[in-house]
Amino acid sequence: MPSNKSVSDAPITQFVSCRILKDHRLQWEDLWVREGKILNPEKLFFDEEGFADHKVDCGNKIIAPGFIDVQINGGYGIDFSQASGDIRRGVAQVAKKILEHGVTSFCPTLVTSPPDIYHKVQSVHLSLPFIIELPNILVLVMLLSFSPQVIPELRVQDGGPEGAGILGIHLEGPFISEQKRGAHPPKFLRTFKAGGVADLMETYGHLDNVALVTLAPELANSAAAIRELSGRGIVVSLGHSMADLSQAEEAVQNGAIFITHLFNAMLPFHHRDPGIVGLLTSDRIPPGRMVYYGMIADGIHTHPAALRIAHRAHPAGLVLVTDAVTAMGLPPGQHSLGQQQIDIQGLHAYVAGTTTLSGSIATMDMCVRHFREVSGCTVEAALEAASLHPAQLLGVSNRKGTLEFGTDADFIVLDDTLTVRETYIAGQQVWRK
Repeated sequence: MPSNKSVSDAPITQFVSCRILKDHRLQWEDLWVREGKILNPEKLFFDEEGFADHKVDCGNKIIAPGFIDVQINGGYGIDFSQASGDIRRGVAQVAKKILEHGVTSFCPTLVTSPPDIYHKVQSVHLSLPFIIELPNILVLVMLLSFSPQVIPELRVQDGGPEGAGILGIHLEGPFISEQKRGAHPPKFLRTFKAGGVADLMETYGHLDNVALVTLAPELANSAAAIRELSGRGIVVSLGHSMADLSQAEEAVQNGAIFITHLFNAMLPFHHRDPGIVGLLTSDRIPPGRMVYYGMIADGIHTHPAALRIAHRAHPAGLVLVTDAVTAMGLPPGQHSLGQQQIDIQGLHAYVAGTTTLSGSIATMDMCVRHFREVSGCTVEAALEAASLHPAQLLGVSNRKGTLEFGTDADFIVLDDTLTVRETYIAGQQVWRK
């Protein structure tokens, strides 16, 4: 409760009987929240002489930072790469549903798509009689100019009761390897023909609200694009690539700091040239720079032994991602992913008519539990791989991914099986099991 010395009249909530994840370990401490931020109780007691207005008994459960998913293509029937009449509504629907899986922030991910999905084609305003007289091809061009685009509609925004917050867009493609394209449609792949930067702008239109771009570093002229993106504060990730280790190291020296779904859609590890995987133990990483890597810990994309190898080689860089597709939360059957059709068979998502994996239908809490089980890591390590590490990757760990004083009060309450029981954003309960 505020006192005469309080810096704010806002109510204070105290979470008691809980183990909070702080300083890389679970500690029996209370968590204090005011105005959407984690509060320092010592300053509250001694400087402000205040105390709690409300107490929440957590029943000895775990409080951890909210999960952050930096690679999610959609879910619940929504495909972020498919422009619709109301793109924001579709993204909001997914943002709302993933609250129950502990995700408080995410990066909507767009796979390789035609140019008109990325940005607006110049509109042409003509009268109806004139349009009727035009050849079909010209009518098609004009219709494309009025089709909805995705990038302009997705903006960074805070989360709340309406859903998880958006930390920026993840553009996965189209500057990737044809040999390692996976589920990406080959006809829309691009190379850096104009020197890198010009290609980025021609393809994406603009880079506002973009947080992360996945590209193949072996493509000619990619170095200029990597430097331009990283110089703008956009995370450059290496993926869907045939790059060898020296090419990957050069990309990191130019600013790349992430690997998209390690082991998947890249050259396999070889003892004479480990490829992109070799970045986990490379001695050519610039001083002070950390390389992070995404892992789809769904029990399908990565063998448990491979997951353990990666984690034990570089535990601080592991970032759990779902790579979830449209069918997450839906029954088996055929669904879309960008310009492709995918078949859901059990827990597997395949490009229709093939055995090529196409994203995942796993949720983030499932990935955390599976990672904990098969890696043998600590509970703390499993939770931080879905919270602290992605926040560090995106450069937002000063406000997300931790329970440090002054950070955003985005957190989850879990039981000892790591099942999410409650989700909070800015100190407000937004979902409860």
